Amino acid sequence: HWTYSSGSGSSPYSVFAVDVNGDGKPDIIVANGYSNNVGVRLNIGNGTFAAQKTYLTGTGPVDAAAADVNGDGKPDIIVANYGSNNIGVLIKQSNYT
Repeated sequence: HWTYSSGSGSSPYSVFAVDVNGDGKPDIIVANGYSNNVGVRLNIGNGTFAAQKTYLTGTGPVDAAAADVNGDGKPDIIVANYGSNNIGVLIKQSNYT
């Protein structure tokens, strides 16, 4: 049993797993409502995950999903932002590292 912090006061609202870096292992994505970001934890492969890397979103992200929205074969992250009343799309530009 492992527990990972999403950051002090981050208020994680939703979490899902998807392979964002193409290594065949599911990585963890979390929408952090109070810190206005999504966190990505890459799967190390031994049952543990790397330190969280965060990406800014709109205000109050409450949900997130992944889909290849631009047709490049890589998962992009879609975020529902409650506080700013919008949907953001984080286009994959790197390995989320």
